[in-house]
Amino acid sequence: MKKIVFITGATSGFGEACAHTFAANGYNLILNGRREERLKTLQQTLQQQYNTQSYLLPFDVQQQSSVFESINQLPDEWRAIDILINNAGLALGRDLFQDASLDDWNQMIDTNVKGVLYVSKAVLPFMINNKKGHIINVGSIAGKEVYERGNVYCASKHAVDAISKAMRIDLLQHGIKVTAIHPGAAETEFSIVRFKGNEDTAKTVYQGYQPLSAQDVADIIYYTASLPPHVCINDLVVTCTQQANSYHFNKK
Repeated sequence: MKKIVFITGATSGFGEACAHTFAANGYNLILNGRREERLKTLQQTLQQQYNTQSYLLPFDVQQQSSVFESINQLPDEWRAIDILINNAGLALGRDLFQDASLDDWNQMIDTNVKGVLYVSKAVLPFMINNKKGHIINVGSIAGKEVYERGNVYCASKHAVDAISKAMRIDLLQHGIKVTAIHPGAAETEFSIVRFKGNEDTAKTVYQGYQPLSAQDVADIIYYTASLPPHVCINDLVVTCTQQANSYHFNKK
């Protein structure tokens, strides 16, 4: 029987790359995202390229009722979830604290923090029942240190770091692995979303160095998921070679 991986935020970036990587390695997939048409297109592509099955859950991780209703209605054959990748997340705005938008703050907290909590809480009964599972939380280097104009985005990713540590302790008795992956600069739709569709500004973020790609991060996530049952990578920070931390780059 094929293993099942559940990926949130699967319609772009790390999530979409993870869908391809896990499908290529023989997994069936539960795919979540807000953009249902993109999910359907991805489902068809994965079926054609890898002959893998996928089940679509088009909900917004911010919406508590939608999360629990959708996951609780999974057919029995899709409940044996081996891996949950909490990937859905975003940054909005790059403003000084005093100038930042409350709407941006709320959306980042609701997606990056509450979304991780809601989806994990809904999926965990299946993993606990199976006495195994692996939760992989996609954090950020911004969850390790704070940078100027990062304020609430950094706070939300610090929360992911803390939640991952708490999960690891509390779920130890159930044999469930918890891994937190903290990427540095990676060129996806991330900056376009952060700058609210301004592609020219988004492109300047990656000038002068080669950032991580979505595939780079997906490969690392897959590696952490493919280790023997007795081995767990708890916490991993990954950057491109030209980045030392959140604010030191060697740009050329």
